[in-house]
Amino acid sequence: MDESAVEKLRDNPFYVLGVRPAATRAEVEREGQKLLGMLELKLSSAARYQTPVGPAERTADKVRRAMAELRDPERRLEHELWARLDPAARRTPAEPADAPPRSKADAPWVGALSALGWRAAK
Repeated sequence: MDESAVEKLRDNPFYVLGVRPAATRAEVEREGQKLLGMLELKLSSAARYQTPVGPAERTADKVRRAMAELRDPERRLEHELWARLDPAARRTPAEPADAPPRSKADAPWVGALSALGWRAAK
């Protein structure tokens, strides 16, 4: 899988903030401020987030960048296209969203890019 594509999915502002593309601007701002507060308090529940390619580490800097990206309508549209996949789709309903992968096979979703319609470079 192309590393830049994996990064686009892993660092997508919607996944960083834990909101879906349908979230309003107010919801995005509210969630971002909440996460910044939680990170300031060093709450472990805010330190990681789920993506279709596996869990990632959330930092205050990532949250601030995500909020800034989603304030720009053109940038937001690009991120919406990349955030069409549900980051928790590979988990069972009984598993919490922040649970680590159960096995190596559960880690990154290798078919994430093809599910978005991307093909491997030849």
